[in-house]
Amino acid sequence: MEGTILRYREEFGDDLLMTMKKNVLILTYWSYPDALIQTYTLPYVRIIVKKLPAGSTVSLLTLEKDPQTLNRLSREKIQADLAAVGISWLPFPYRPFGLTAFFMWMGIGMRLCFTILTKRISILHCWCTPAGAVGYVLARLLRRKLVIDSYEPHAEAMVENGTWKADGLAFRLLFWLEKKQTRYAHFIISATAGMRDYALAKYQTKIIKFAVKPACVDFDMFTPAQPNESLRRQLKLHGKIVCVYAGKFGGIYLADEVFQFAKRAADYWGDVFRFLILTNHTQAEISSYCLRADLPVEAVVSTFVSHQEVPLYLSLANFALTPVKPVPSKRYCTPIKDGEYWAMGLPVVIPAGVSDDADIIAANDIGAVLTQFSAADYDAAIGKIDRLLLDPAARKRTMDVARKYRCFEIAENAYTALYQHEI
Repeated sequence: MEGTILRYREEFGDDLLMTMKKNVLILTYWSYPDALIQTYTLPYVRIIVKKLPAGSTVSLLTLEKDPQTLNRLSREKIQADLAAVGISWLPFPYRPFGLTAFFMWMGIGMRLCFTILTKRISILHCWCTPAGAVGYVLARLLRRKLVIDSYEPHAEAMVENGTWKADGLAFRLLFWLEKKQTRYAHFIISATAGMRDYALAKYQTKIIKFAVKPACVDFDMFTPAQPNESLRRQLKLHGKIVCVYAGKFGGIYLADEVFQFAKRAADYWGDVFRFLILTNHTQAEISSYCLRADLPVEAVVSTFVSHQEVPLYLSLANFALTPVKPVPSKRYCTPIKDGEYWAMGLPVVIPAGVSDDADIIAANDIGAVLTQFSAADYDAAIGKIDRLLLDPAARKRTMDVARKYRCFEIAENAYTALYQHEI
C-alpha cells in the first residue's frame, strides 16, 4: 500500500491522495461521559472527520466504567448525535489492569479485528499510550497504519504518582509497549515538543513524523463575561478575591499543598479571600484537607458543576490554580484547565516544570510559578498575584497568550499535515 501511495504521490502529487478514502478507528481508554472524551477527544475527532476525503469513515472506541449510567435511551441518543457528525460509536466495558482486563481485551480484540476488516479500516488513531498499546498490537497484527495522539509518558507517570511500582508488571508491560508503539507509529502528535527528546532518551527512538498539539480551548465557550450576580450572591463571593481550582486532589495532583497555599492566601487577604473549588470531592474530604492546613472552612466554597457550567463559575474568580505534581514526566503533559483559565483572563499559579505552561506563564508575566512548597514560596506567589490583579494590562496579556498557545488552529494544522499530506 505504501509503495502504491508513493507512486501516486510522485506522479500526481498530494491532490489525488486527498481524494482517497481513509477509514479511521479512534481508540481511547476513557468512558464517553468523561471530560477527557468530551473536551480532550471529541473536538479533535470532529476536526479529523472534516479533514478526511469524502466517503471515509470514523469509528470511536470508548471503555465504559459504569455502563449502568448509559441506559438504552442515552446510548441511542449518543449514537445518533455522533452519527450526525460522521462518527460511529463503539462502547465496550472497562476493566482495571489484571487478569479480567486481559480476558476483556482478548474478547474486544477479536471483535475489533472483525470491525477493522469488515469496515476496511486502514488507520488506527490512538489517544495516549495506554490506548496506543492496544492500537500497536492490532496495527502489527493486521498491518495497519498507527497514529499516536496526545503522546506523553504514562508508565513512568504512574510510578511517579505512586499508583504503580517500578518493578511491577503493569509498569514494565506498558513501558515496553510505549517503546514499541513509538518505533512503529507512522505519525505522532504530542502535547509538547520535548517528547521528541524523551523518546530518544527513554525509547532510543528518533521520531520523524511529528506534530505538537496542546489542549486547545473553545473560545466561544470560554470567554470573559460579567460575573453572574445571582450566582455570586448565592455563593457569597461578592466583594471577595476568589482563587478557583477545577479538578481533583491526589494522584497526579497535589492535595495538602493546595490547602496550605490557600491558608497563606487567607492570611494575606484575610476574610476577603475565598477558595472556589469545582470538584466532585465530598464536603467531608474538603473539610479534612482544611483541618490539616488550619484553613477556615468558611474560606472554601466547594461544588460540582458540569463542564458546560465551568465558564460561568470561572467568571467569578480573580486567579486560578493548576496543582499538577511537578514529577519529571509532567514536563510533557498539557493541562486542559490552563488554556481555559487563560482564555478567561485569569492569572495562574503553577508548579515549576509542569508542561510548557510554567515557562509560558513566567515568560509572559501572567501568573506565578512555585519552585518550592514552602510558606515563603507561597507568599511570594501570592504577592505576585496581588500585583497582577492591580495591573490593568495583565488580563489582556493573559487572553493573548491563550489565543497564541491554545487556539484550535494548532489542531487544524496538525490534522491537515497528518491526513492530507502524511498518511
